[in-house]
Order: sequence, then C-alpha cells, then structure tokens
Amino acid sequence: MDPTTLTLTTAVDDLQGVHPETAAALRRLGLRCVADLLLHAPSRYRRTHSWQSMSQMAEFADAQSGDDLEVRGEIVSVERGFGRGAKVEAVLEDDSGEVDLVFFNQPWIQRKLHPGLRISVVGRPRRYRSRIQIANPSWQRIDNDASLVAPACEDEHAKLTPVYPASDELSSDSIAEIILATLPDATALLDDHLTDEYRASRNLPTLARAYRLLHRPELEEHIDTARRRLALDELLMLQLGVMMKRFHRRTHLQAVSLPLTEDVQSRISARIPFTPTDAQSRVMNEIAADLAEEIPMNRLLQGDVGSGKTMVALAAMLQAVANGRQAALVAPTELLAEQHERTLREVLQHAPMRLELLTGSITGSARRSLVKDIGAGRVDIVVGTHAILTNDVVFRDLAVAVADEQHRFGVQQRATLRSKGSDQTHCPHQLVMTATPIPRTLSLTLFGDLDVSVIDEMPPGRLPVETVAVDRAGAAAAYADVAARAGRGERSFVVVPVIEESPTGLTDLESHLDRLATGPLRDCRIAAMHGRLDTTERERIMNLFREGSLDVLVATTVIEVGVDVPQATLIVIEDADRFGLAQLHQLRGRVGRGDRAGKCVLVAEPTTDEAHRRIEAMVETTDGFQIAERDLEIRGPGELFGARQSGVPPFRIAVIPRDLELLALARRDAEVWIEEDPLLTQPPHTLLRRRLLKAHGQWLGLGDVG
Repeated sequence: MDPTTLTLTTAVDDLQGVHPETAAALRRLGLRCVADLLLHAPSRYRRTHSWQSMSQMAEFADAQSGDDLEVRGEIVSVERGFGRGAKVEAVLEDDSGEVDLVFFNQPWIQRKLHPGLRISVVGRPRRYRSRIQIANPSWQRIDNDASLVAPACEDEHAKLTPVYPASDELSSDSIAEIILATLPDATALLDDHLTDEYRASRNLPTLARAYRLLHRPELEEHIDTARRRLALDELLMLQLGVMMKRFHRRTHLQAVSLPLTEDVQSRISARIPFTPTDAQSRVMNEIAADLAEEIPMNRLLQGDVGSGKTMVALAAMLQAVANGRQAALVAPTELLAEQHERTLREVLQHAPMRLELLTGSITGSARRSLVKDIGAGRVDIVVGTHAILTNDVVFRDLAVAVADEQHRFGVQQRATLRSKGSDQTHCPHQLVMTATPIPRTLSLTLFGDLDVSVIDEMPPGRLPVETVAVDRAGAAAAYADVAARAGRGERSFVVVPVIEESPTGLTDLESHLDRLATGPLRDCRIAAMHGRLDTTERERIMNLFREGSLDVLVATTVIEVGVDVPQATLIVIEDADRFGLAQLHQLRGRVGRGDRAGKCVLVAEPTTDEAHRRIEAMVETTDGFQIAERDLEIRGPGELFGARQSGVPPFRIAVIPRDLELLALARRDAEVWIEEDPLLTQPPHTLLRRRLLKAHGQWLGLGDVG
C-alpha cells in the first residue's frame, strides 16, 4: 500500500505484505485496522542477547541474569504430561549440549513440534534439576540450511524486543513485524489532543513519539517515557469525563429539597430500632445534609458486611416520605430484595405508610395494580429488583433512590433509576451502597462523581468470624463440627460452586448434598438452596431455616447477600480457591450475625499463586477494607467494582495501583481543566473533547452534556 493513502482506519487486510490468513488471525485478536495495531501495547519486553549456544546459555542460567536469550537447535523429543497441570515438554540440542523446553497450558504445541524440527527459541534460562530449562519460550521454525553454530562473541548490549499478546496461530514476533512495518507512517498521522503548554508542564512527549517509543524502544527509559504519557492520557480522559458529568449534575439537574426538621428527625429516630453507632450517625448526618439541598445527591455508602447500611438507607428514605415524597430501594437479586423488604416491613409495621415489593416474580394483575398505585403515589417505599427499572414503572414523585450492591448494577441501570424523576431536569437524590469496600483510590477512578461515606465501625458486640483453611482431608473435621453445632441448635451453611456435576470436577450441589445427607450430616435436617428454585420454594426453605426446622443449607452463591440468620454460626465453602476474594468475604459475612461467634472453613487445594494469596488474605484478616486492598494487589481493578457490567473501557496502559501517582495528578489536572472549561468547548480542546466522548461518552452518559 502507498504510504500516502494510509489512514488510521486502514484495514489490516489492505496492508502490504499481510496475507489474508494473517489478517484473519489479527482480526480474531481484535486488531482490525492500523489504529488497533498502535493501541496493541506490548505486555512486556525481553532483553535479547546475541544468539547463544547451549553451553553459553548454561552460563547465563547459572548467573541468573534474568535476561531473555536466543538459542537455535533441533528438536530431539516431545512429550505430553498428564493431570490438572498438563504440560508439553521438548528437548532441543545443538553441537554443544541440550536445553529443556516446557510449555504450560499450550496443548496445541505438541502438534507443532516434532523430532527433527529446527527452531529458534527465545526465553529466560534457569537451572531445574541440574538441567537448563526455558519455560513458555517464544519460538519459530528456521530454514534447514541455517547454521546451528552460535557466533563466537555476543553483542555488547542486549536488544529490547517487545512481546505482544498473541495467539497460537499468530506469534508475538509476527505481530511485531507488522506493527514495526506500519509504525513510522501510522504515527505520522497522529494529532495530539494535549496542548504544547500542558505537555511541557508535565514533561510529556508528543502522542506520536510516545507510540514510537512504546513499540520500538532502544533504552529502558524510552519505555518509561512512553508508558507515562499514555497511562496519564487514559487516566486524564477518564477523570475529565467524570468531572464533566459531575459539573453537569450540579449545574443542570435539580432535586427536591427534603429538609430535616426537628419533627422529621424525631419521627425517623422513632423508627430506627436501635441506637446508631457513631459511624452510622455521622453518615446519616452527611446524607441528611445532602437531601436538604436542591443539588441531586450522588453518594456512595461503603460499609463492611453487617455494619448497618440498610438502616442508614432507611433513614434516607424516611426523610423523603416524611416530606410527602416517594422512595425506592433496588437490589440485584430477588433474594436480597426480599430480605430488605422483610427487614423494613418489620421495622415499619406500625408506621402510617405503605411499603411494597416489586420483583420479576410479581406478574399479571398483581403487577398492574401495584404499578398503578406507584404511579398514583399510593405507595411510599418500593423495594425491588431490576423490575423497578422497566418503562411501565412511573413514580408520581420519587425523591430518594437507593441501589444496593452497586457493583452489580451498570451505569446505564443507575441512570435509568435517576430518570424516574418527575421530568428531564429533575432527578431523585441517589444513594448507592456496597458491602464490598472499594479502595479510596479506585473509588476516585470509577466513581469520582460520587461523594463517599464510610461506615467504619461495627455494631457493639459483633465478634469477628474465625477463618481457617483446610485441604480435602481436613473437610471431615469441618462437617463433624457442623453436626455438633446442629445438636446445640446452631445452624450452618455449606457453599458449593456449581449446581450440577460437570467436567471441571468442581464440587456440585446435587452430589455433595447426597454425600452429606447419607454421611457426616445424616442426623441433620438438611436442604438445598440455589438460583433455579422459584420464589415460593426459595422462601419456604429460607423460612424453615430461619425458624430452626432446618439445620444446614447446602447452597450456591445465591446466599452471598440478602441472607440474615442470627443463629447461623458456621459456613463451609467448598473449592474456596475458585471464588473471588470479595465473594468469599461476602459469604463469610453470612455467619456470626447474632450473639455467638461465627466460623468460616475454606476447603481448598489452590494450584495457582493468585489462589494461594486469596486464601491467605481470608485467613489473615476479616476487615473488608483490607480485603479490598488485597484484592486490588492480587488482580488489579478488573471486575473489583463492576467495570465489565458498567461498560467501562479497560485501561490498555495504566495499571492500578502501580500508577496511583499519575491517577492523583490526572484528578488534580482534570479538576482545574473542567473549572476553566466545563464542557471542553474552547478551540484548543476540540480534539480532546471529541476523543473523550468517543472513549467515555456512552458509559458515563455524556451524550446530554453540552
């Protein structure tokens, strides 16, 4: 292709030298055009010395230099391992010796390698059982006429080679060849959305230079320079979007003022069945002050499992009702919605107001009648699931909207809840709650337009749950404990990851229930709980468990939230290494909710470092905020708070928590930027605004801004 006709949208199929099958493989990796190639960042860089002989490689392995090396040779054997950690092992040799190649989780390699094949291999050598081994090397076939005798001396400096996310049909080296061929012409097409003045103030390269350094660094500092510019770009774009949305909410939208008079305060206090903790009182005051304003509240309420968030939310909803308005509480599952409705109905049983439950299970004439009453204002508080968000549910005067377990709701769903106001310029005050504490830095990243309140104090008398980890053999003692507790009138949960038997070998509910009922728990009253049960049957089983007619519930993660049984003191979690850390913490919170201490037994035989660290974290701390920080350390922001559900585009370069300083810088700069040009409409910011709306406009709901 003529470089003069190249554009950032040029398809990979049209690039010179890219064959149709290669283009198809690129598309399967999400690389459809030139812009995608620029954005395909290396996952790491290898320091490759000149081609080594096997004997030279042994010297590097002994020196533990940590550099990647290249070696050439002929495959003399290929074998496939067996079991859970199956691997492919091959032996490569040249005239000076042998090196072992081991490929983990790449079974297809066995079909591609065979004795007699001559290949070039790049990887990091190490000694393993007195032999030299390279794990998961990159490799490619070499011509049969190529020499296998290494050069007599090596280069003075190692070469930095980018290693790209690849596939079994397209290697990193092949991707690198295509990217480097288009890099000069592609980067010449890049216009920079950051002004010269801003780049100079932050010592940043141009966008074009950043991408050139990212893909073709000559020095380590080139990589750092490129990553700093591109990571700050990502963080700054997100923060600008969040600040723009915050500005719009505060200047263009209006909510009903809900004053907290002495009379209203006394009526609310009369409905709260206990004396709030200092932390609850502080948070209630923060929320009450927000509700008294005409600027719509947009507050995130964080509190660990059992910290009393529901009563705080009730106080906010009662502030609306006391001012003659409506309130709604939306939960992600029917089980949690039912739990909230039951709790609130008990507290409000003598109050002169109407509370109703609206879930997907309420259908036909019952639903039509309820929706009609909501629209007429005859229902004061509505508790429900996503069923509240449907178009036919119209409130007469919704003033406070609460979303529980906010990480399970997408941004669009929260926006729908906000739109239940009386018209397009009015919206309800919104409170979103989470029992999965979010590290402050990350809450600023994704929820920067929210004010944050934290309940950092547990109710008096609440004891921490003892947590232990056992292997499969140790599970017998755990079930003996379940049986003993049943004899004392205590109740227990047993959690399994799947309902039915599957090829994964995970503990399934049906088989495990049978094993327990005919084995260690044969003298216990036992039942199953899972998401496929209809509402009536689920409620019947839960009532039996609450009232003590059942001793043990064998369940899936359907009990993760919304289950409050004070007599439950023990939870056994099977295959605990297969659950996420936040999920394990939520499950642990199902026990010890009464006056007796709880215990959590994690049955696990972790096979990965990440799984080991999750189990260790659970055993070492019961503090939800520490759990959140550990979760962040172990797996990054990822799905920690629903980025996937929210449609938040993932970062390509920025890594949290590594780039926390850049995040803080981006937030400060975004605040200044939006204060000076709230909608980024000034001429120098035209391109920045366009790219911002493309990156974040949809999920942040910026279409109505400006």
